[in-house]
Amino acid sequence: MAKQLAGFEIEKITLELPDTKTIRLKWPEGYNPDFKTGQFITLYWPDTPNYKRAYSLSSCALDRGFYEVTVKRDGKMGTRIVDWAKAGDRMFVIAPTGRFLPVYEPDWHLICLAGGSGVTPFRSYAREATRRKLETKITVLYSVRTTNDIIFNDEFHQLQLQNTNFNFFVTCTRLHPEDPWTGRRGRITAEWVKEHIYDLAKTSWWPLPNISCSPN
Repeated sequence: MAKQLAGFEIEKITLELPDTKTIRLKWPEGYNPDFKTGQFITLYWPDTPNYKRAYSLSSCALDRGFYEVTVKRDGKMGTRIVDWAKAGDRMFVIAPTGRFLPVYEPDWHLICLAGGSGVTPFRSYAREATRRKLETKITVLYSVRTTNDIIFNDEFHQLQLQNTNFNFFVTCTRLHPEDPWTGRRGRITAEWVKEHIYDLAKTSWWPLPNISCSPN
């Protein structure tokens, strides 16, 4: 059974979008876990121990001293975090687990398919690969309704500048025809994914090929 720990203080809250926030949970004194980029933690409040919610880490394993999760206003937990959580609040955390792990091989290409808040774990993938100066090629294909719904837009573009093996592409599904956006429009399709495959034998997808992952 995963170890449950109290004493995680919300150290910082970052507004990503009007309905999405990143919370930074400070590790308790003496806490130094061994975990992997791509795993998730499970959160619950001290006053509601029976209601738990798992969130992918948007920070990576190289980020020490804290966990970060990026939460959309959705359901009881998401609404409470986005609308009511504040720095200084404390939460319980079930330690990282999960097998949604990147393949960091020098000749490998990882294509990450995401819609909406599903992009959050891929920030951690790109962070670790960039900081470690890995040769693994990572491509994020990200579907959002409009340009106002892009999570981590600035950081992903900064990571592209720092890492020539990382690419970030956005497609918008609900833009007004007269919107000045010059990028791609429409859902993630098999054809669009295929445009980014250079060597099929050395390519993997996350999540596994479920192309219909863009928001309606």
